[in-house]
Amino acid sequence: MPQPLDALDAVAVRTWCSLALEALGRERAAIDAINVYPVADGDTGTNLYLTVESAAAAVEAVFAAHETGSTAPAPADAVRAMAHGALIGARGNSGTILAELLRGMAAVLSGAGDAAHLRTALTEAAAAARRAVAHPVEGTVLTVATAAAVAAGATAPDTGLADVAEAAYEGARTALAATPGQLAVLGRAGVVDAGGQGLVTVLGALLEAVGGRIRGGAAAPAPAAPPPAGDCAEPEQDGGPAFEVIYLLEAPDDAVDRLRSLLDALGDSLVVVGGDGLWNVHVHVDDAGAAVEAGVEAGRPYRIRITHFAADRGAAHREPVQRAVVAVVPGDGLSGLCAEAGATTVLARPGEPPASGELVDAIRRAHAREVVLLPNDAQLRHTAAAAAEQARAEGIRVALVPTRAAVQGIAALAVHEPGRSFDEDVVAMTSAAGATRYAELAVAERQSWTMAGICQAGDTLGLIDGDVAVIGEDVPRTARTVLDRMLSAGGELVTLVLGEDVPDSLGDELSAHVREGYLAVDTVVYRGGRQTAPLLIGVE
Repeated sequence: MPQPLDALDAVAVRTWCSLALEALGRERAAIDAINVYPVADGDTGTNLYLTVESAAAAVEAVFAAHETGSTAPAPADAVRAMAHGALIGARGNSGTILAELLRGMAAVLSGAGDAAHLRTALTEAAAAARRAVAHPVEGTVLTVATAAAVAAGATAPDTGLADVAEAAYEGARTALAATPGQLAVLGRAGVVDAGGQGLVTVLGALLEAVGGRIRGGAAAPAPAAPPPAGDCAEPEQDGGPAFEVIYLLEAPDDAVDRLRSLLDALGDSLVVVGGDGLWNVHVHVDDAGAAVEAGVEAGRPYRIRITHFAADRGAAHREPVQRAVVAVVPGDGLSGLCAEAGATTVLARPGEPPASGELVDAIRRAHAREVVLLPNDAQLRHTAAAAAEQARAEGIRVALVPTRAAVQGIAALAVHEPGRSFDEDVVAMTSAAGATRYAELAVAERQSWTMAGICQAGDTLGLIDGDVAVIGEDVPRTARTVLDRMLSAGGELVTLVLGEDVPDSLGDELSAHVREGYLAVDTVVYRGGRQTAPLLIGVE
């Protein structure tokens, strides 16, 4: 048994993150199973694990940067890295709140890590988490965090660090056991709050890291029977918003108050955490596109994740759906469009293609036994294949449809039919994607040789099926030429996806061009939002 520490140093922070990650790994499935609030989607344990995994990775990066030096990282660097890692990697409602709790603690512990500062850190963390939640509800992780802070604050001034950590842990355990009497949905399900259970696990890891000892096991007991309805403060909700929207946001602090107001009017379960220009936004809404657009108005949203909730929210644990689609999209506009069609989306940021880990995370978030993966980019073929292989190792049946462009993904998604057998559905989606020729417009950055000749910097390039086919002076004329080239081989439907800086009038102009020159061809126009290309074109 290690000797109790007098103060939390960098090594102890590293140990804390490692122990928390190990414990959440062991308890992930059990916490997922009791996840009934705010949505019974069975992923709280997973979300907390992924959030702490990101925090632990950030701390490891700080230590790696000091490997060649003679000194260990400063404690302040370690706690700030932990908080930053949790912020950028936060998943779900519970993970976002945990990130704010860690951030609140880090703001105090970066000054010093002794017992007095730990008391203050726990108090600040609980207060910060409540401020981050638009409508705090008792019987949740917020209640557990407050109880931990109160218990720690009640210790004597000369109490050691480990004893303060133990008081916080025991206070959290006691509060967790009482949550079914505070929140009706927990009482009816006969479980404690899943997010609160995760926080107890994290505080238990802190206690171990500073040299304390967990007594009585980490898990607080679930109630033997549901409490009477009259003792519960919160009615159970039926239905609810269709989508969970999460994104990181670079925005000035003064823009976030308006963002909160906009998102609060759109949905519920709103949590906005962060500061100093970087925020993590979480909300449940029916209009996913509007939630992303609110972020665009405030600043620069990225790492956008949109998850379509299962229709059945009444069970204590959401059973996996039979089949889902995971699609990589190049712009926030298409993210909302694909999500409304039932897909779980991963945003490909300009110059930052998603890693295989992001795709695996999206496959898990789809919460399905069978998943069709649409990479929508030829460059992502190997990344998507690696993600599919990892997901298969976890017992998920994954089919990779080799879509090379977003318009092929849209075509595949349009014929997706969960009622068919998995193999038939994959064949239909693959056929639809393969029957869709794709093009995009780009602006040349420098003089270079292309298959269409020599282009100059600033020229508009029309790429058909990945190769430069047209060199033009501007987007409208180049787009018309590209359309004529593509439709010369026939077609029934043209799909146009307009970039953020392209006016709606271009869509009207190109639709008229198709209508006048190709009488049997229909045209649909979508706003792609912030994407790499000013215009994407598909011809089916």
